[in-house]
Amino acid sequence: MSAARTVSMRRPLVCMALAAVLGAAATVALAQPRTASAPAPSANAAGAAPPPDTRQFGVIDWLRRMHEAARQSNYMGTFVVSAATGNLSSARIWHACEADLQVERVEALSGPPRITFRRQDRVQTFFPDKRLIKSERRDTLDVFPNLRGASESQIEALYSAQRLGQGRVAGIEADVVQIAPRDALRYGYRVWSERRSGLIVKLQTLDAAGSVVEQSAFSELQLDAPLSAADMSRMMDDTAGYTVHQTALKRTTAEKEGWALSEVVAGFRPVSCYRRAMAGAQDRDPQQRMLQWTFSDGLATVSLFIEPGPDPLAREDSLMVLGATHTLVRRVTDAAGEGWWVTAVGEVPAQTLDQFVSRLVRTAR
Repeated sequence: MSAARTVSMRRPLVCMALAAVLGAAATVALAQPRTASAPAPSANAAGAAPPPDTRQFGVIDWLRRMHEAARQSNYMGTFVVSAATGNLSSARIWHACEADLQVERVEALSGPPRITFRRQDRVQTFFPDKRLIKSERRDTLDVFPNLRGASESQIEALYSAQRLGQGRVAGIEADVVQIAPRDALRYGYRVWSERRSGLIVKLQTLDAAGSVVEQSAFSELQLDAPLSAADMSRMMDDTAGYTVHQTALKRTTAEKEGWALSEVVAGFRPVSCYRRAMAGAQDRDPQQRMLQWTFSDGLATVSLFIEPGPDPLAREDSLMVLGATHTLVRRVTDAAGEGWWVTAVGEVPAQTLDQFVSRLVRTAR
């Protein structure tokens, strides 16, 4: 499996609080989740809890509120992502919570038909055209904010937050919050957070000049949707008529695999490291394994995909941009003269990826 393909499989609809990747319906039954018979209550409906006083909120207060809303809210809606380059994608999302159980279903409305379910750490993507299901486990969620890899004090050292006022998105009243980086290694964000729950309903990713490089938002949203996590879980488990391909990830460490950074990239800490067999190879062959080493600053995430590459003509060094996501591909040679291909991916500026790859070193094993 190539690093580029791995990235396309793991990348969610960008960093809204959705914890899912794009998907499409596997069966007619899957395409028809239970919907409400009455309109969703508005954030200001009678009996609803009043919004909290956010006047003294700092960056951690805002991020914790948004994070918990993503984990505890029932909602359904249509989600649209647009990039400054003109790329546009959309999906229909159902998210249900019951106690500690979270289940999400995301149906692609653009691109190839597919549907992705996530239940806790299990992710299954249905490809109806191929009658194929790709299944894997992920110990971390692709959400914004994921608040992983850094303490609250470290996040406060990297980002600041300021409430800009109020706005409306898809008819929902929201607080507008600016989250600004304190250096040039990460992006800033402008966030619309639903006033009652804190759920993110719109997010803009901003470059150093304050320009929007990517925007994601609900075009319509029903809060407090009457969804059943148990019903959605049964849909996810209905694999009749499909071939299930299980992606095997084996937890490891960069040190064990013989890799290190000569110097840390400011603010980023390692959060996970896995190896997987490359396409058509056996994992027991150390020369046919891909390593995935992931770092986070608490908001932004960078993944390094490292695979053996003895042939320098197999591909070329490159830098690709899709919205806020940069992908840097570079061939490196270790002290023994062995060649490796490194693919660095993250919703960070290109210079951040360059620092990761340029500081990657092969250690003695």
